[in-house]
Amino acid sequence: MRDVSIIGVGVHPFGRHLTKSILDLGRVAVLAAIADAGVDPRSIGCAYVGNSLAGLLTGQEGIRGQVILHDSGIYDIPVINVENACASGSTAVRGAYLEVAAGTCDVALALGVEKMFVGDTKRTLAALAADSELTLSSSGMQFSAMYAIHPKYNLRGRMDEYGWTREDFAAVAVKNHRHGSLNPSAHRRRELTLEQVLAAPVVAEPLTAPMCSPISDGAAAAIVCATEVLPDAARPGAVTIRACELRSGHFFTSDDRDYKPLANFSSHVFETAGLGPHDLEVAEVHDAMAPVELLIYEQLGLCGPGEGPRLVAGGETLLGGARPVNPSGGLTARGHPVGATGLAQIAEIVWQLRGQAGARQVDPQPRVGLAHNQGGMLASGDSAAYMMTVLTR
Repeated sequence: MRDVSIIGVGVHPFGRHLTKSILDLGRVAVLAAIADAGVDPRSIGCAYVGNSLAGLLTGQEGIRGQVILHDSGIYDIPVINVENACASGSTAVRGAYLEVAAGTCDVALALGVEKMFVGDTKRTLAALAADSELTLSSSGMQFSAMYAIHPKYNLRGRMDEYGWTREDFAAVAVKNHRHGSLNPSAHRRRELTLEQVLAAPVVAEPLTAPMCSPISDGAAAAIVCATEVLPDAARPGAVTIRACELRSGHFFTSDDRDYKPLANFSSHVFETAGLGPHDLEVAEVHDAMAPVELLIYEQLGLCGPGEGPRLVAGGETLLGGARPVNPSGGLTARGHPVGATGLAQIAEIVWQLRGQAGARQVDPQPRVGLAHNQGGMLASGDSAAYMMTVLTR
């Protein structure tokens, strides 16, 4: 297997883009990534296109990637459509990475794109619910409620077990909205105080609206290339993929309810990358609901059980701290266009490692970054898909 680098990334800003189609969103991200990489589009040997909800929301099935890329002027190559819930975009990166690593082509494109504003919020919420196993989605329970009471997350239970408070949860949202205010591609670009987060409408106790990721439109793309054939012009901005791993959710039994799938998976990913949690200098994590970021900290090995609020309160995961998490604003503030989210996380890490993140740049410029995202929900109590990508410069 060959070494692989990301040489270009591009993003269509996340938000409420009522006059734009999924083709418009994808085209902006693809052309931006190609321009950033400085490659001839004709050198792209294959493309993976991640999308989760277009079949339900736009009616376009089967050939979404071919349609979107044809509109962007890319055709006559293998195009593989990827549908993997919230991990669709990052799974597309994995596909492009493996093609190049295996030698089927030297340059590949990955795109993640989602159009969620279609003039009917009920349809959008129903489509989102369909990313969980039918026994869950048929109950009418939305993801916010699942995060609040589901045994895997059980935010209310964590308040009893660890002594966590609503203020601890709100502090994560405050951090991520502060970061999002510095990101020109973020959906929510307004700082919030702790009092504002706590006073906002309750979505599912203990979650208020600013603690929950918004419905968003958006797209993100990446160009990957075999490191051994990097164009000279691309070398200064090339970022190495040290690990790009995918895993499905765990089937829980009565004997292993304490099994922690993300902790187990992250150990495998760090071993693959030849690194450890202590090596991370910046991370993007899947904070679909802001308080879940606290659980992700401990599952990634950034702190011990129940210690997440200490990291936030001490500023360690804030810009200017020892290990900033979600400098883009995360899903909570940057937004969550499902099929684009994982790839946007990877784009953010690329910019951070290059020193190109502008007002939200981590200082000193990091050398090791991680993007973690997951998606869907199984009735067994686990996410359906986990993706983690480790990048270095």
